[in-house]
Amino acid sequence: MKNDRGNLLIVDDNHVNRHLLARRVRRQGHLVDSASDGFEALEMMRTQEFDLVLLDIMMPEMNGYQVLEILKADPELRHIPVIIISAVDDLESVVRCIELGAEDYLYKPFNPVLLKARINAGLEKKRLRDQEKAYIKRLAEEQEKSEKLLLNILPALIAERLKKGEKTIADSFSNVTVLFADLVGFTKISANLSPAELVELLNTIFSCFDDLAEKYGLEKIKTIGDAYMVVGGLPTPREDHPEAIAEMALEILHQIQEISEKQGKSLQIRVGINTGPVEAGVIGTKKFAYDLWGDTVNTASRMEADGIPGMIQVSEDTYNCLADKYTFQERGIIDIKGKGKMRTYLLMGRRKK
Repeated sequence: MKNDRGNLLIVDDNHVNRHLLARRVRRQGHLVDSASDGFEALEMMRTQEFDLVLLDIMMPEMNGYQVLEILKADPELRHIPVIIISAVDDLESVVRCIELGAEDYLYKPFNPVLLKARINAGLEKKRLRDQEKAYIKRLAEEQEKSEKLLLNILPALIAERLKKGEKTIADSFSNVTVLFADLVGFTKISANLSPAELVELLNTIFSCFDDLAEKYGLEKIKTIGDAYMVVGGLPTPREDHPEAIAEMALEILHQIQEISEKQGKSLQIRVGINTGPVEAGVIGTKKFAYDLWGDTVNTASRMEADGIPGMIQVSEDTYNCLADKYTFQERGIIDIKGKGKMRTYLLMGRRKK
């Protein structure tokens, strides 16, 4: 057995016994502290780190049994191995101590060779327990990192369903509101930026959008180059999804203006919004992605692509949801690629009460 150096606590009310045992243990290369009663021992264990306790049974005020009970009931101390060293040599006492959580039991006067072996065995158990504890902690930390990463990729509700074992996640939503936002002329701006500067600028912009999505309880779906997609009303349905998206859209225009001024760059953005039914689900097995499909998504994308820089273009369906709470400028009937003639509106702001 490997004789690792340990930090031991000797608990005995007899000064001579403490002194003799401490001297013997120090000869084995261990560090030793001592306590004259159970109260002192427990206080020391709560303030210092010990690898092993050598505990006497027969002590005044608080005996060894009571110390064991308190020790093993304490989540912070129960991992410390305890070896009983006592003059009480009846089987009942041995059984009681083992049942209370003691690792071993030695009779006084003890055999030095046997004492050394028992201490080494106790220290080895402590070492293995510490390794197990550290492993469990690392495992919990890695699990937490994995869950945080999963929540960065998927909505919390969807991530929870995946963790519970659902293999295929596909849902239909009868009414949601989808927003697309795309930076105008960003290719020309990016040509004058280093890769690091480009990533930093996009990160600044999209982190701002992420904060807005969280603020309004919306679900970011993805970024595609310099475009951003967010939806309201899923995976948890809510009735006010058009208003929440509208509020985010208005703040996007304001935030882009502020970022443009701070960065000293001429940034503009087009925003398109549409409301209607969608299909949603998780695709991929190694790189998960939560995405939306359906005509509602395509129309929202066209609202952005055929929109006006610096403006928020919405479909007639979205306009009908918001007309009583927001002000609009009718753009009229325009030709939307892939959709034909459509009546669209420009969202200008919230109506004053």
